Amino acid sequence: MKILVLNSGSSSIKYQLFRMTDEAVLAKGMVQRIGIQNSFLDHKTISGEEIHIDQAISDHNKGIQLVMETLLHRDYGVLQDITEISAIGHRVVHGGEKFKVSTLINDEVIAHIESVSDLAPLHNPHNLSGIRICSELLQGKPQVAVFDTVFHQTMEKEAYMYALPYKYYTDYGIRKYGFHGTSHKYVANRCAVVLGKPLSDLKLISCHLGNGASVTAIRAGKSIDTSMGLTPLEGLVMGTRCGDLDPAIIPYIMEKENLTSSKLDSLLNKESGLLGLSGISNDVRDIEEAAQAGDERAIIALNSFIYRIQKYIGAYIVAMGGIDAIIFTAGVGENQSYSRKLICDGLAFLGVDLDSERNTVKGEEQVITTSDSLIKVLVVPTDEELMIAKDTADLVEKH
Repeated sequence: MKILVLNSGSSSIKYQLFRMTDEAVLAKGMVQRIGIQNSFLDHKTISGEEIHIDQAISDHNKGIQLVMETLLHRDYGVLQDITEISAIGHRVVHGGEKFKVSTLINDEVIAHIESVSDLAPLHNPHNLSGIRICSELLQGKPQVAVFDTVFHQTMEKEAYMYALPYKYYTDYGIRKYGFHGTSHKYVANRCAVVLGKPLSDLKLISCHLGNGASVTAIRAGKSIDTSMGLTPLEGLVMGTRCGDLDPAIIPYIMEKENLTSSKLDSLLNKESGLLGLSGISNDVRDIEEAAQAGDERAIIALNSFIYRIQKYIGAYIVAMGGIDAIIFTAGVGENQSYSRKLICDGLAFLGVDLDSERNTVKGEEQVITTSDSLIKVLVVPTDEELMIAKDTADLVEKH
């Protein structure tokens, strides 16, 4: 069985083609700058061959068509015929309350994804574009939606309810949903394997740290709380997102700056976070470099980023009644040893004993604490695409 996994963003399409018998990635790549000048596709095969294709890509339809052509190309393709693809798995950011598991896509599922798209306007519409285009290009092939929100559906009401009039929950579904669920689920399972313990016996905190970032408390393999909320804006200081905020700030800024709600939304999502604090960049690598060079605003930005992560870790240790391990994953978590060190230094009083040599690891699965550390800390590269492929294969085989 061969599964194509698609992650359709606003101006990009990530893809991976899996052979499920051995979970090998036959090919993977990314279409970038869709609808923008100088668009291109980067493609890599299982043999390590790398292909760069510069081509005008006006919309997602042309982008996915180019992906199919690349997979079938006589020189660097990995398929003889498009019918070799058994099914397509799609990352869908928001599923609302309706979906508690990954789901085979039909008209009803599409309608529901549309109905909650206002909760993830930067993601769901583009996820839907990928689904619709594949319905045309791969007619009759099953498609599966794997939702970022599903893993967090195990939270109890005290964790996901906001203290607003109850009608806003019943009428509009306003509650904490959480995101990055596929990533948190994958690294929790890998952590149990690395530690050689049943997942059901572990209390874990997973730190998915990239341009978007979230922390999740995982007890016995289930999410009991997570830092993102109704939307991905709540929680940590992120690349361009503000994270937790006194809600009274919103009408105050709107009045002072005479902002529309859409402009304020853009400010909070695209102009805040590390970028807003530092005035330098939304990239932690740039912030670390500037902070180490003594830039005052970069130091404030980096310290705010670290402090918020530490605060959530502390809160979630209390929520779970203890902890066995902390997991770092995603771009920053997997690669930025300096940020990991700063986070762990603040947790030393709990028994976190970081091994400075092990902490130099980048993008590899490894325990980075000493052998006698009371709390283990691991780097676990995330693989959301493999999780999506597995869920897709399981559903297709059952049906």
